[in-house]
Parts: sequence; C-alpha cells; structure tokens
Amino acid sequence: MEYQTHFFYAIRIPEETKGILKNHIEQLRTALPFQRWVHHLDMHITMAFLGSAPADKLEASVNNVKSAIKSEQAFTLKINDLGIFGAKDSPRVFWADTEESPELQALRNKVFQACEEAGFALEKRPFRPHITMARKWRGDVPFQKEQLTIWKELQPEPLPFLAGEVVLYQTHLNQTPKYEAIKLFPLQT
Repeated sequence: MEYQTHFFYAIRIPEETKGILKNHIEQLRTALPFQRWVHHLDMHITMAFLGSAPADKLEASVNNVKSAIKSEQAFTLKINDLGIFGAKDSPRVFWADTEESPELQALRNKVFQACEEAGFALEKRPFRPHITMARKWRGDVPFQKEQLTIWKELQPEPLPFLAGEVVLYQTHLNQTPKYEAIKLFPLQT
C-alpha cells in the first residue's frame, strides 16, 4: 500500500518534556480509553499544515520561513491543561494545552504567512495551539469533561519547556514514530 506523505511546520517539544508526557500518557491510558495514542517522539505543536507539497513550493516555504524567523527569540511555553476536539461525549482528538503565549502567536503568524507566500492554501480556522496526545474515544460510556481533571493529579503545576526550534516535518504513516524532521530552524537563545 502506498502512503501519501504530508509536510507541516511545528514547534519541537524538547526530549525531556516528551519523556515527562510519555510517563503521564502511561497513566492517562488506563483512565481515558482512546483508540490511538500518539508516540511520545511525535509530539509537537503544529503551526502550518501544508499537506502534500511539490518540491518547488516546499523549498520556497523553507526559504521564506528561514527569512521570516531568523531573528526570533526562543521562549518558554507551559503545558497546563487537557482538552478535546469533536463531540463532547465521543471526542476525536485529546490534547494537552499550553498557557496563552503572545510569542507563540507571533511566531505562528510569521510561519503561516511565509507558507502562504510560498503558494500554500492553508486552513483558516483560528490557531489553537495544542499537543495531540490521542485520537478517537472508544469508551463504553460517553466521555465526561470531568475526566480531564486527572491532569492536575499528574501535573499539579504547569509543565514549562523551551520553545527553541521550529521544524519542518514529513509524515511517514507506515512508521512509528511517524514524523521525520527534515529542516530545523533554531530560534535565538
């Protein structure tokens, strides 16, 4: 079976933070029956999803993003809560949230605009930064929002990490982990 590859720009989650999230996921799995859990090495915050991309447009996006964020500073993000997308009683996506960050919003806007200038037609929904943790509720009973309070038991204080790198990822749906970093854009420290 042939898989179509996709590309996207994202904030890389540091390895140490991914390790903490991996430990939390082990405990969350027993309490929250989602069908597919994200491999901890695949965790990221998407800023611009390109989909399949011709080589010339992809290269233009790389050049545009590199230019647009060359003087951007690294900044701290804090993971502080859990949330869902989809139906309230049967969510399709389960995610970890970050505290509001003007720095992340500004960086995302620059990356997004750089990709549009390269010719990509990007999704126009409002930016909702999140780290996808699992997909597709499969519980025997409807999902209850109160189940999300488990996060405060696992992580009583917000979990800080340095957002120090934008990455262009390529998907490999037939592999685990499935996201490969193909271009790195370090932020200034």
